[in-house]
Amino acid sequence: MQAKVSIIMGSTSDMPVMQEAAKILDQFQIPFEINALSAHRVPEQVMDFAKNAHVRGIRVVIAGAGGAAHLPGVVAALTPLPVIGVPCRSTISLDGWDSLLSIVQMPPGIPVATVGVDGGQNAGILAVQILSAGDDKLLSEVSKFKENLKTKILKANEELKQHKFKFRVG
Repeated sequence: MQAKVSIIMGSTSDMPVMQEAAKILDQFQIPFEINALSAHRVPEQVMDFAKNAHVRGIRVVIAGAGGAAHLPGVVAALTPLPVIGVPCRSTISLDGWDSLLSIVQMPPGIPVATVGVDGGQNAGILAVQILSAGDDKLLSEVSKFKENLKTKILKANEELKQHKFKFRVG
């Protein structure tokens, strides 16, 4: 089995966020790899990874980072693949805002699809949606997934009706 998605993170401290992307890929049975790569600590490895990921069969990169969060942008500059950036809160971050701005504010020509702070789950879903563009079976599975989200909300609203309040009008 060959990985189609690569999940990378600047540090293993990002794993609690990035494992949510991995769970989604597992759910959709998408083969993936997961590694720590730091744009600041091992720049040569990041460069090699980014330049060769597509050669190894990777189709989407999910890159999470905290603090200055350069990893997604550096990878996007060096690969032809779509890169999904996940800004992560960290012990050195400004509640994730620095990470978010570092990832979302890319220069023209170097796009990084950016999810919300600590948005590992959405990054996984977006990766699956990107892959589903060329795979009708996967597209059908994504459609079912989205339909289930609707069902959950409808069920939740029915459950909310059980809560009685004196001045509730709806």
